[in-house]
Amino acid sequence: MPNLDAVEITELHARVCKALADPTRLLIISALRDGPRSVGDIAEALEISQPNCSRHLAVLRDRGIVAAQRSGSTIFYALTSQKVVQAVDLLREFMAEELGWRPAAAPPPAPAPVAT
Repeated sequence: MPNLDAVEITELHARVCKALADPTRLLIISALRDGPRSVGDIAEALEISQPNCSRHLAVLRDRGIVAAQRSGSTIFYALTSQKVVQAVDLLREFMAEELGWRPAAAPPPAPAPVAT
């Protein structure tokens, strides 16, 4: 890896986070956690169009999150590192803890007794 300064790393960090900030791309990453899959297979699994899937994969490829490999007329995509899965899982754990930590809303006060 080239020697990057703090500004370059921060900019790269932001670009990767932007790529992860889309629900469809998170689903694609999850679909690839167990190994390479074809564009058609991913699109079918996520119930999205193949062109839509390809556009999202292009963003992930541009950010270095996935890599493409052609086998005949089929293109297979794979994660470039399992660390992205670990990062996404860690964020999910954080969010689950945050949601669990928040106290439930207090019930409304009981009505005052009516004097007779």
